[in-house]
Amino acid sequence: MININGLDNLHKIVVMNPKGGCGKTTLATNLASLYAERGPTPTLVDCDPQGFSMRWLEKRPATRPTVHGIEAYTSGEPLAARVKPESRALIFDLPAAIPNEQLQNYTYAADSILIPIMPSAVDVYSATRFIADMLVDQQLDRREQKLVIVANRVRSNTKSYQMLRSFLASLDIPMIAVLRDSQNYVHAIAQGIGLCELPSYRTKDDIQQIDAIYTWLGRQRAKVRIFPSTEQRQGMIADIAFRRAQDRDFQGGDPLTDWAEAERELNETLFSSADG
Repeated sequence: MININGLDNLHKIVVMNPKGGCGKTTLATNLASLYAERGPTPTLVDCDPQGFSMRWLEKRPATRPTVHGIEAYTSGEPLAARVKPESRALIFDLPAAIPNEQLQNYTYAADSILIPIMPSAVDVYSATRFIADMLVDQQLDRREQKLVIVANRVRSNTKSYQMLRSFLASLDIPMIAVLRDSQNYVHAIAQGIGLCELPSYRTKDDIQQIDAIYTWLGRQRAKVRIFPSTEQRQGMIADIAFRRAQDRDFQGGDPLTDWAEAERELNETLFSSADG
């Protein structure tokens, strides 16, 4: 089982769908390249033993902005120990078939969940059951608003697309982007790059939708609680304790009491800013 503990300070973006061929890797790699372009350097976590995301990364030209990659399926080592310190976003590319227990772990830990769905009867039926399981079995709370749909390989004004829209409306799950059935995605993934790295004259009809996903993820990122490391926390407490002693001109007082009060003040500040 992949150990995803210890990643609380990072934006965990999970791309999932139990059906193969729905565009999980296409979405994950395009987001990774966009995050790399705009910074800071993201980490692409390939959880699929078939390694499609890692193959994409192997093709990525050295001249392009860096994307860190983790083959999560090759080691039991906690991911927290393998993530580069400069990364602030982890993009998880999940396999089609995933055990219920692991699915629950990812659903609980994720800050943002993206489900790519193709507009076909088979895909819609599969997604219906999957989302229902997440809402009931995994006890995913709609009020958290961390689950969204990305329509993939869409041809506008088709019956299948209208069926997909009706399905989403019935579930009250937002669809934040509609990705066209375009060869641009095929060409990009074959070169180890993203849509944002292709010539703009070729992608002007597509890049707006990727940007829409990036914008939504930015709002989700603002909800992530960011807490200092143990070393940073100790330094912050020491600074507050020093200020308290300084305010009374270092007269009287007790260092242990100052430390305890400083720790309480820091906790109140951190939690109030996270909740606000």
